[in-house]
Amino acid sequence: MAKITATATAVPSYRLDRESYKRYSALVFSTPPQQRAARRIIDNTKIDARYITLPPERLLAPRALEEKSADYATFAKQLGEHVARRALDRAHLDATSVDMIVTTSCTGVMIPSVDAYLLESLRMRRDCVRLPVTELGCAAGAAALSRAREHCTLYPDHTVMVLAIELPSLTFQKQDMSMTNLVAASIFGDGAAAAIVRGARATGGLSRPGPVLVDSMCHLYPESQYLMGFELKEGGFHIVLDRDVPHALKGKVRPLVEQLCAKNGLAIEDLKFCALHPGGRRILEDLDADLGLAGMTEPSWDVLRDYGNLSSATVLFVLDEVLRRQPPPVGAPGLLAAFGPGFSAELSLLRWDAA
Repeated sequence: MAKITATATAVPSYRLDRESYKRYSALVFSTPPQQRAARRIIDNTKIDARYITLPPERLLAPRALEEKSADYATFAKQLGEHVARRALDRAHLDATSVDMIVTTSCTGVMIPSVDAYLLESLRMRRDCVRLPVTELGCAAGAAALSRAREHCTLYPDHTVMVLAIELPSLTFQKQDMSMTNLVAASIFGDGAAAAIVRGARATGGLSRPGPVLVDSMCHLYPESQYLMGFELKEGGFHIVLDRDVPHALKGKVRPLVEQLCAKNGLAIEDLKFCALHPGGRRILEDLDADLGLAGMTEPSWDVLRDYGNLSSATVLFVLDEVLRRQPPPVGAPGLLAAFGPGFSAELSLLRWDAA
């Protein structure tokens, strides 16, 4: 058994609501047809607000890759330490209790990885196992929870911290006038999230009701590598976001969920709660229809509305929302799922556990 005992989220200080974003988009996409398209795309996202690391004026100014990388490192450390401390406080644990830290991010590169700095600032143990995950994109948060489950299954007295830090605003390319760049800038927001996962024999800390990670699976869809990702060019990361992405998952997730449920003696109809990655409005609508979980995806819709798509951190934001709400009955099964470049799916079967 590996139980999620605490979660925490954090966002940077600059908030852009929908109308503000329309005004700033007009500074980039300057022709009337482009501006009309920008307003339409922004309204269609159903995202009311997103958070960004730097003032919009600075993000829109010409910036060298060296400056972008320095900003990424600075704010990744700050947000990462902040959200890690909050998660540990909620779990009533000291940082020295953590036996493994799994960090995820796809919007910047640090070598050494951010966990090396967090071991110093949080005063974690020197023998803490570090696993940075950099190339799974939006699916990485769910994959990190799966790796935490596997670790806690092998070492049931251990505690794992999962930490996702994403700063996509720092990858914005002002000179890119494509609709792909506009769509990406209209959907993604900055933020960080953490989860504390503990084995069955881990001691100390606060025991409270929450989800247990029962089982997990991953799936790489064939011939789908072109759909999304990043290309590293002069000036930094350039988004790859094919026009087929909103339809890529339609009808293709249910068979995976049925397989995972059946392996554990369940059916989709038995699921009582879920934490689904809201990649975008169309994707979430298709997941609602495909899985028949529309009444349970309110946390996903709320995260999309209030924060946008935070890449790997999004599913942890949704999980945090689930934990804040009226809990399902003890023993109720649930689903956690995220989707990312590859094109891939990462799924976990959950069970709501008593304190």
